[in-house]
Amino acid sequence: MTGTASHRFTTAFGSLEIHWTDRGLSRVRLLDGTDPVAADPAAKEALPPGPAEAVRLLEAYFAGEAVDFSGIGLDEAGHAALDVAIWWELRGVARGATVTYGELAARVGAPRAAQAVGSAMARNPWPIVVPCHRVLAAGGALGGFSAPGGVRTKRRLLRMEGVDLDGGTPMLPGFDVD
Repeated sequence: MTGTASHRFTTAFGSLEIHWTDRGLSRVRLLDGTDPVAADPAAKEALPPGPAEAVRLLEAYFAGEAVDFSGIGLDEAGHAALDVAIWWELRGVARGATVTYGELAARVGAPRAAQAVGSAMARNPWPIVVPCHRVLAAGGALGGFSAPGGVRTKRRLLRMEGVDLDGGTPMLPGFDVD
């Protein structure tokens, strides 16, 4: 196969789109409500084994199951070596756990590169599979999140995994983050 192929599908959390090449998954997109997704069981059945497994695992993840994405091959072509090292280290951060930008930088041997970790998170082409939502700012602050919904989506993902940064208390009385 040459080039990339893609597939859109809907989960309990919302709609997603995956892209892949013969080297592996090249992109995962959390779609916002403006991207129409029509259910097409025939298209899902026609997926090659790797992308089909990615779809199955993402659907299970968003259904609340603990899944292991480590078997999903990633197409890292064109990405900087430091970014790839950061993403691979992040793949080892388990569901329900978090790490700070600084801790992740130290884990890849670049303890002064917390900003580089933040940049790598913003460029992460595989959210959820490479769980950038599990990376927090110093002191446990949420930091940023570049997927649709921003930090609200990040907080929802962490809560879904059992991480509750604020004890379930709305930031302001009368407002909920979900």
